[in-house]
Amino acid sequence: MPRLSSVFIFLIKKIVPEKWMKRYEVFIYSANIGFLAAEYLVVSLLTGVIGALLVYMFSNWIYALAAFIAVSSGMAFGYPYWRITKRIEEMEKMLPDAFFYLASSLRAGISFSEALEELTTANFGPLTDEFRKTVAEIKKGRPTTDALKAFAIRNKRSSVLYRSMMIIIEALERGAPMSDVLVFVGNDVRELLRIKQERRASTGMQVMFFIITSGVIGPLILGVVTQIMASMNVGDINLPVETVKNILLGFVVLQALVSGLGIGVIREGKYSAGLRYSLLLAIMGVIVYQGASGLSLA
Repeated sequence: MPRLSSVFIFLIKKIVPEKWMKRYEVFIYSANIGFLAAEYLVVSLLTGVIGALLVYMFSNWIYALAAFIAVSSGMAFGYPYWRITKRIEEMEKMLPDAFFYLASSLRAGISFSEALEELTTANFGPLTDEFRKTVAEIKKGRPTTDALKAFAIRNKRSSVLYRSMMIIIEALERGAPMSDVLVFVGNDVRELLRIKQERRASTGMQVMFFIITSGVIGPLILGVVTQIMASMNVGDINLPVETVKNILLGFVVLQALVSGLGIGVIREGKYSAGLRYSLLLAIMGVIVYQGASGLSLA
C-alpha cells in the first residue's frame, strides 16, 4: 500500500505543473493541513473514487462521475477553503484584543520582541499559534520585520490581517511609537469588523431568497415537471424523459453555482467567498430535485 501511494504521488507530481503545485502547497499550508500538496491531492482523488463507487451501486455512471467530481473537488478545495475561512474569521475577531494586549505590554516598558513572546502565552485562539510561529522565527535569528512579513503573507487571504500587519511593520521600521500605533490599528480593525457584521445582517433577506429559490423551490418545480412528463408517456407518445431529467439536473447544479457566487458578492463582496455556498446549494438542489422527480404523483 505505501508503494502504491508513492506511485500515485509520483504521477501527481508529473501531471500537475510545478507552479500550480507550489500555489496549492501554500493553500494547504494556510489551511493547517498536515499533508504535502501531492499527498493531499491523492487523498482527495481516492475519496472521490470511494464516493463514486457508492453512488454507482445505486445509480448509473453519469451520477457516479458527478459524485467523483463533487467529492474530489470538495475534498481538495472546499474543505481547505472552509478551514482557512473559519480560521481567518477567528483570527480577525481576536486581532483587536491582541493588539491592545501588545500595546499594554509595551507601555509596561518591555521591548517589542519581548511583548510578542509574552503574547504567545495568552489565549487568542489560532492567532496565538501564528504569533508563536513568528516568535520561533525571531528566536532562530530572523529579523522581527521579516518574521512579521511572513505572518502577513501566510494570512494574505484576509485583507484585514494583511493590511494590519503591514501597517505594524511599516511603523516598526520607521521607529514610530508602537503602543499608539497598535491601539489605532486595533480600533480600526474593530470598526471594519463591525461594518462587515452590519453588511451581513442587512443582506440576510437577499441571501435567504437565493437559498430558497436555488436550493428548494427551483429544484422542486423541475422535479415535478419531470414527473408530469413521465405521466404523459401513454400510448404512442414517447417523450425523452431521461434525457430531459439529466438536462434539468445540470441546470439545477448550474443555478446553484451561480447563486452561490452571487451570495458571496452580496455578503462579502467577492466571488471566491461564494464557493462554499455554491457547493452547499448544489448538494441541496440535487437532493431536492432527485426527491421530487422520484415521487409518484398518482
